[in-house]
Amino acid sequence: MHQDFSALSEIIVRRRNIKPAQMNGQSIPEEQIVQLLHMADWAPTHGRTEPWRFYVFAGDKVRQFCADHAEMRRKAAPDLSQESYDRLSSMGDKASHVILAVMRRGHLPKIPQLEEVLAVGAALQNLWLSAESLGIAVYWGTGGSVLEPEMKEYLSLREEDLVVGALYLGYTDEPVKPGTRNVPVSEKIHWM
Repeated sequence: MHQDFSALSEIIVRRRNIKPAQMNGQSIPEEQIVQLLHMADWAPTHGRTEPWRFYVFAGDKVRQFCADHAEMRRKAAPDLSQESYDRLSSMGDKASHVILAVMRRGHLPKIPQLEEVLAVGAALQNLWLSAESLGIAVYWGTGGSVLEPEMKEYLSLREEDLVVGALYLGYTDEPVKPGTRNVPVSEKIHWM
């Protein structure tokens, strides 16, 4: 097996979604966050629209974002339980950074929105695999108001833009569980 393929395979199989509560509060150096964002920028994109945009919160801004997120969720869902409110407001307490990933609709209307969203997903996969290679834990969340109109308003996005997730980044001291698949790959492939 080619050495590059072996290294990449190991990173892909090892990658996990690590909940922010499992993070240890240690800060990630800003230069590493910049490296991750540069790797995200090399995702494939139809028509070179490069629709990914990243809103990065660090330090005290992480806690401010989480407090703002809890408040916007409470306003949008007045029946929100106190437990859910508290979970949203403290979600970043042990995270170093929060990155909101956005699909900014490109200038070529012939390109379907789905392709733009998938390009952002590819950018996030690049970021996530790069983070794994640096020992950085990542959680991709879409709960609360992340995918709702109030988050678009919070970020001053256009109507045609979409928030695709909130990434919480940090370090963890906890052992990562080995991965499993629910359906064998042979049942997912149809040779024609």
